Amino acid sequence: MRIVLTSGGTGGHIFPLVAVSKKLREIVPEGADLEFLFLGPDNALEREAMDGELIPRKKILSGKMRRYFSLSYIPDLVKIPLGIAQSLWQLLVFMPDVVFSKGGYAAVPVVIAAWIYHIPIIIHESDVTPGLANQLAARLADKIAVSFPGAANFFNPGKVVITGNPIREELAMGNKEEAQKIFGLSGDKKIILVMGGSQGAKIINEAILNILPQLLKEYEIIHITGEGEYEEVIGQAGREGIKAGVGGYHPYPFLRGEMAQAFAASDLIISRAGANSLTEISAVGKPAIIIPIRFSANNHQELNAYVLSESGAAIVLAQDNLGGNMLLEEIEKVTNSHELQFDLSERIKKLYVPGAVKNIAEEIIKLANE
Repeated sequence: MRIVLTSGGTGGHIFPLVAVSKKLREIVPEGADLEFLFLGPDNALEREAMDGELIPRKKILSGKMRRYFSLSYIPDLVKIPLGIAQSLWQLLVFMPDVVFSKGGYAAVPVVIAAWIYHIPIIIHESDVTPGLANQLAARLADKIAVSFPGAANFFNPGKVVITGNPIREELAMGNKEEAQKIFGLSGDKKIILVMGGSQGAKIINEAILNILPQLLKEYEIIHITGEGEYEEVIGQAGREGIKAGVGGYHPYPFLRGEMAQAFAASDLIISRAGANSLTEISAVGKPAIIIPIRFSANNHQELNAYVLSESGAAIVLAQDNLGGNMLLEEIEKVTNSHELQFDLSERIKKLYVPGAVKNIAEEIIKLANE
């Protein structure tokens, strides 16, 4: 069985591919040949993730599809047909039984090429509303897996299967004692985990830095800044007299293997509203303050956050409400109320669809065997 994995650009696209590939290796009958090939960007994130799972990869060009004017529009437009040509060649050489796309513009040339060859295609949509790339890919796909039931309304109902959102299952297997050793936690204060996705979130970083001196009086902070923001964050903290790793402040550009321990240690999570982040929080069942990033593609973050807000599963703060002491007040409201912490934890757990990775893996096997 040969399977092509495609997507790229963010951890939210790449890590689910890794999770599904691991599950396929588990459930495909022993003795059966199973081969993977990743087609997509050749960035550090993709290299680390795929090489770590011994998945061969080939670089495919792709241009970002925009709904607005940009100076990059023309060069990006040229990359798409080049990427389709590259994909046609790589698919001809590998000739997979099925193509699994996690979405994003990086997957579009591969999906188009697979459709030309009549190779079965399954795509996955994480958000409540699909992005432009998946709206296009859905027309060519044989099966469309979705995380939220509401997302099914945007696609051909005959193709849709509600699988949940695939995340690394080990994220829910962290250990609090191990976390104390890894992060150098004192164990004397409550822990706040701040995360903005694999690329970070400037708005959340700035909001935390604005109240960091007050926070450190009562809490220890594990702050995942994003690689592009890390130097600026620790620089600004330093100007406030706060050093990384000292006094309860633990900033990191990015966490991968240690992420399960960060979740295990946390008493409260502050996060953006990307679908993968929300799924991870629901899987570990932690109280959360969600700050959707305004102007995200198709407004997907605010719509994702709305699902949580409607069910009372998290505190949702609009970007415009981060000034003054609003964020600090919400943090204190949650951490000072055992009842609220319990309610938030129990409600967000109910949004988690267990077995999403296995559900998708089984759909891939069905397509490959048709």
